[in-house]
Amino acid sequence: MNVGVATAGAGDVVSDTTTQTFRKDVLEESRRQPVLVDFWAPWCGPCKQLTPVLEKAVRAAKGKARLVKMNIDEHPAIAGQMGIQSIPAVVAFVNGQAVDGFMGALPENQVIAFIERVTRQEIGGEEKEIIKAADDELAAGDPNLAAQGYAQVLAGDPENLQAVGGLARAFVKIGNLAEARRVLEGVPEAKRGDAAVAAARAAIEVAEQAANLGPLTDLERKVAADPLDHQARFDYAIALNADNRRPEALDQLLEIVRRDRQWNDDGARKQLVQFFEAWGPTDDNTIAGRRRLSSILFA
Repeated sequence: MNVGVATAGAGDVVSDTTTQTFRKDVLEESRRQPVLVDFWAPWCGPCKQLTPVLEKAVRAAKGKARLVKMNIDEHPAIAGQMGIQSIPAVVAFVNGQAVDGFMGALPENQVIAFIERVTRQEIGGEEKEIIKAADDELAAGDPNLAAQGYAQVLAGDPENLQAVGGLARAFVKIGNLAEARRVLEGVPEAKRGDAAVAAARAAIEVAEQAANLGPLTDLERKVAADPLDHQARFDYAIALNADNRRPEALDQLLEIVRRDRQWNDDGARKQLVQFFEAWGPTDDNTIAGRRRLSSILFA
């Protein structure tokens, strides 16, 4: 069965999209109802397992959400901008923003649970307000206060993955990587592809990388002394990110991609993707970084 060929009739909740129609089909439509984007390719076996399950679950939701499929072989740009490296990958959009997602071929019950989580209006109540406040506190540089908010949500809803991921990221900011890892250890294997969990895991990995580097000023001097020392520039970018200087970290990695895309087995681009995952899809630096990376890759 060719999962990329739309079999839906007019008015159906399942359709295909292209790079040219993505804004209308996904971003604009998501302001009216949640839109799930299924990134797939014809050669991907797990995609062929997942797509029919997605279609069935979305149709069973009776209009609460739409499913839009994107063949990344024919339309790679959007997946590249979003840092998607493996498929199947499903990303949920609400109000023009990516808000949730997962990777891999999940069983039907978990797909249904995912759709319910995305469409459940009560998530917009007190829990969502607490998580939003905690997210703001974390972004403002107060991880201890943020951790209290996430913990408050988890006390009443231990399976809230947004709060789990947020609490782990707060511990990363505090500098307690062991506790951050412990928080994620409680996530069931089947749910570790969740966007909030994946972001926390990426934040831990990035922090671990930075822990093994020398002083920031030493790395800066090495780059100034030899602009073609890509390893020094790469290390400098990691250290800048650890110092919460995200725009500068972006500049350094993008410079490597611009100078030598193949350096270290495409290492600079891969590191950018990990940054995007750690920062989250709605972070201003993620959005700007993906746009700038795409302009280099697809120039």
